Amino acid sequence: MSERIVLQVHPDRAALAERVAGDIAARLREAVAARGRASLVVSGGSSPVPMYERLAAQALPWEAVTVTLADERWVDPAHPHSNEGLVRRHLLVGPAAAASFVPLYAPQPAPEAAEAVVDARLREAFAGPFDVVVLGMGEDGHTASLFPGAPELEAALSLPGSQAVFAVHPEPLPANAPHPRMSLGLARLFDSRLLVLLFTGAAKRALFERIRREPDARRWPVAALLGAEGPPLHVHTAD
Repeated sequence: MSERIVLQVHPDRAALAERVAGDIAARLREAVAARGRASLVVSGGSSPVPMYERLAAQALPWEAVTVTLADERWVDPAHPHSNEGLVRRHLLVGPAAAASFVPLYAPQPAPEAAEAVVDARLREAFAGPFDVVVLGMGEDGHTASLFPGAPELEAALSLPGSQAVFAVHPEPLPANAPHPRMSLGLARLFDSRLLVLLFTGAAKRALFERIRREPDARRWPVAALLGAEGPPLHVHTAD
């Protein structure tokens, strides 16, 4: 495995959540001490929820932290499939409610109509690299909303790239959340100081090991995170 990639296998999901929450909190404290602000990019899905709940309880200068998403389903934040809604329920609570949040959703009928608005919103909120980006991995090898077979995948994986976000139309739409998406592209994900990849379960661990052996980003977009380019990548998993 590349020197920029660190794989950590935890005994169970609770241990993973505790360790990662502590590591991220330490990174955010360091960023605030060094630059006066910290930035955190998070993802949806069920796997990171226990970690978010532990992170929300960390003693941090939350008022100096700005949070955004790696991707968003194109639904209103009140919709049960909204990543913003999930983050507001599990992370931006208690002391962490003092953090600023930058949404990827805009009230447009389709994500492509809002690409320029959301791109400009991110550029205004985040002048430099993100401090920490938290990503997951789907059973099909997608990460953020970079799905295999999506018409926008090649453009979203392009390096270097000046566009921060991409409207993505997975083909087919995922059964558990059948919506078009807005996703950060690989170039913006790589403009960060640390990438954190979380996944749990034996099936995903086996998939990750296969992707390490056969790093085809068009078949499994998460493979794009594993190359020689990019910031440090910490991979955390538990069966």
